[in-house]
Amino acid sequence: MLHLGGLRTALFNYLLSRRYGGAFVLRIEDTDQTRLVPGATENIINTLEWAGLTFDEGPGRSSAGNYFQSQRADIYRKHAQILLDQGAAYRCFCTPERLESLRTSMASQGRPPAYDRNCRHLSQRQIDEKLRLGEPYTIRLLAPNPVDQASAHVGQFDDAVHGHMHFRGPAGFDDAVLLKSDGLPTYHLANVVDDHLMGITHVLRGEEWLMSTPKHRALFTAFGWPIPQYAHLPLLMNPDGSKLSKRNRDGPVQQYIDDGYLPSALVNYTALLGWHPESNQELFTLQELESQFSLSGLGRSKSVVSRERINWLNRQHIRMALGDSERSAVLVKKACKELAKAPNCDAHSADERTVHKALDLCCDRLTFTSELFSKAPFMFVDPDLLTPEATKLLNKVPEDSRIPIISCVLSNIQSEFKPEWQSLVKTVAEAAQVPNKQVMMMLRFALTGQSSGPKIPDLLDALSIDTIKRRLHRAAHLQK
Repeated sequence: MLHLGGLRTALFNYLLSRRYGGAFVLRIEDTDQTRLVPGATENIINTLEWAGLTFDEGPGRSSAGNYFQSQRADIYRKHAQILLDQGAAYRCFCTPERLESLRTSMASQGRPPAYDRNCRHLSQRQIDEKLRLGEPYTIRLLAPNPVDQASAHVGQFDDAVHGHMHFRGPAGFDDAVLLKSDGLPTYHLANVVDDHLMGITHVLRGEEWLMSTPKHRALFTAFGWPIPQYAHLPLLMNPDGSKLSKRNRDGPVQQYIDDGYLPSALVNYTALLGWHPESNQELFTLQELESQFSLSGLGRSKSVVSRERINWLNRQHIRMALGDSERSAVLVKKACKELAKAPNCDAHSADERTVHKALDLCCDRLTFTSELFSKAPFMFVDPDLLTPEATKLLNKVPEDSRIPIISCVLSNIQSEFKPEWQSLVKTVAEAAQVPNKQVMMMLRFALTGQSSGPKIPDLLDALSIDTIKRRLHRAAHLQK
């Protein structure tokens, strides 16, 4: 499942490519066979499509090339051999047991885990013998010495987020495994090779990879390739200060989809998790983000994930969508599907025209379109006028005024054309000799059975004449 942090990384890469006319490349990093999850690739692709982030190159696109790293093993082995031939890498025959013992020993000494270069000093004769015997091996990077003036540059670079970085070692300069014993590469080798072969100029990724950047720069240097611009994005945090993970409810993007957030709202929200626009603008469409995004707006501070914030944005995007014919059509179809699953909702009354009216009427009170029936059941079914809430509302209107109010309203809406409702209320109040407020309360009782809701003129505009008449007759019948 794509994580919210993964969506943010994809979004920022997408926005950068769109802002400056580049290509957005989707590459599936599946070389760790022990961590493969069935359906994960499909989830990533479907989620990006749901969010509107169309990739230019990647699985299923017409561009030449294979974008599954597990299917590019020959390419990585070829480049690992180049490093061996140059002396920039070496074979390591250490067993898992020895490596575990080494990690335990170093941990007991309070030292960070690092390989001791035991196999770096094997003679060619020893290596050949081990190969002849079929002993499994990995290929390790021969990390440069950070104090060596000739190689110190790999630990010094300008990160687009964190500014100038200077790694002096030993962190970032360990002899990392490049090719595993199963013949598949690690992230370090595969991504460096692919970044070069695919013409990647900018790499935006999580800051957990910041410490590995000297190794990656060392690999680019060993191959004689230009080094891309790096931007390491700060972590996403929970409100309690802990790291947001896939196990958190707010981690998987699929959870937000299932909860009913609009793609535009989640994209807007995700963009603001670490990017700061030059203006005070808070609401963005994807097109606006494409035209305004820049690396200079990325901040170093960790971002806290807030449901309160995204809920507010979702409410705004519902309103924004209703103001656009194309987006409102999508919103209405979404709400219709949700209403079809709502218990007690009359499927026949939940047509697209009625749903659109209901959304317009209640958008100020909706966080999700799935709340439409609970917020405005009166748009789809006749209200229950015997509930305690309805009874309390009715009791605010004197008994001897109820029938006169209903009769006056009915006598003024006999035609198929709706009257001007504000004038009607005033006319009815004068004819029934009651305050305007009592007319409003009686109408609210008859039409919704609820003590609060949309303004009465707006409600009368949204309901059909036939519905209004039917509900007024129902209310009058209860008074007899």
